[in-house]
Amino acid sequence: MELHRRNVLGLGGLAALAALLPSCASALPEADVGAAGFGEGATGTVRLWCRAATVVGVRQVVDAFNASQDRLTVEVTPVLDAQYVTKLATAIRGGNVPDIVDIDDINSMLFIYRDSFTDLTPLVQQLDFVDRINPGQLRLAVRDERNYGVPYIADASALFYNTELFQRVGIDPAVATKDFDGILAAARAIGALDEKTYGWSVDGNAAGILGFVVQPHIWAAKAPNVVGEVGAQRGSLADNDAVRRTFQLYQTMWKEELMPKTNFSGDGSRWGADFRDGTVGMLPANFSVAALNATPEMRAKTGVVLLPGPAGGRATFAGGDNLCIPRGAANASGAWEFARFALDLPQQTNLPAGGYIPVRSDAATPEYRSTFPLAVTPLEQNAAAYAPVTLAYNLLFNQQDSPWIGSFRRAVFDGDLDGALDQGQDDFDRILEQAQL
Repeated sequence: MELHRRNVLGLGGLAALAALLPSCASALPEADVGAAGFGEGATGTVRLWCRAATVVGVRQVVDAFNASQDRLTVEVTPVLDAQYVTKLATAIRGGNVPDIVDIDDINSMLFIYRDSFTDLTPLVQQLDFVDRINPGQLRLAVRDERNYGVPYIADASALFYNTELFQRVGIDPAVATKDFDGILAAARAIGALDEKTYGWSVDGNAAGILGFVVQPHIWAAKAPNVVGEVGAQRGSLADNDAVRRTFQLYQTMWKEELMPKTNFSGDGSRWGADFRDGTVGMLPANFSVAALNATPEMRAKTGVVLLPGPAGGRATFAGGDNLCIPRGAANASGAWEFARFALDLPQQTNLPAGGYIPVRSDAATPEYRSTFPLAVTPLEQNAAAYAPVTLAYNLLFNQQDSPWIGSFRRAVFDGDLDGALDQGQDDFDRILEQAQL
């Protein structure tokens, strides 16, 4: 998921969602997923809602499914990301739901928490490759040890680097990208090459991107900034050393002009363009931004590792989409048949062609490695994928007035690290308290 793909939901939207769902969601009938023949030989039509931002990847799988047989047709309805949550809640309230939904994995819990999705636990447990599914994404669809969805496309953050620039300064990128000291030393050396070359780049005015590429640094240190179980969560910023050191790294790179001045206003519209032009040494991004949209020449001199923590470790954002079947689905059996098809290796191994990473680790076949070399590391290391299970992700990170982007900008661009952390802590706790009422 490129991060400008993510949808937003404000406190008002959460209140509306809470008003729409609790009184009716569980009243909708739940499919008997244990019935004989469920998910096999279905006929008719399956109505699939997908996020408009991920429609390319979705249609790729849908077209393959529809071409594979002639008894069941999947019809795709793209929904604008900013409208997705509210529109789905309204459909559930009205009892006229799609058969299956492609939903941003971080928003799955909004509906699972309110008993809106079908319990798919026996179906998921029966998958002979369940232990190879991206654990970070799978976790986002689990409540009380029950599975209410299954991931099928992944969007992982990683650190992409320009091997040519590293060669010019005589630094081994595999060593330099292990921790913050190495990153800063490499950024300084690359930035000193000439006035048009920079060590690092990030779109510093794009909330979703900052949530996607900055948070993994703290997760690599095993120091999450949202702690506790859903319903009783709080923020962890003010006393979180990994958050402090992460903001300090960015603050130093900004002060020393190791990042382009355009990073101050970068809103995601040209995310990664400077890296793809060859003027940036390191770019935290995803496969689509750094590799799929690059020229073959640039891809040939691009390397990739997962994002490091301050003193080591690696992590990636467990981004992507889950497939969930709403309660009340008219063709739940056909919906699961499609979901199962979407998880088969032929579909999974081709996902990078649409900008995504497979969710199955065994998709790293020799052909996959040869065709999509820059999509291998995020797949092989998907055990390092993480995202917080929370009802308030969009409020905390994705909205343009969210406390994460506010804290980042105050610390990095304004130079007020202590104030940023204190204010961020207050805002995180306030939003989590309100979202969990």
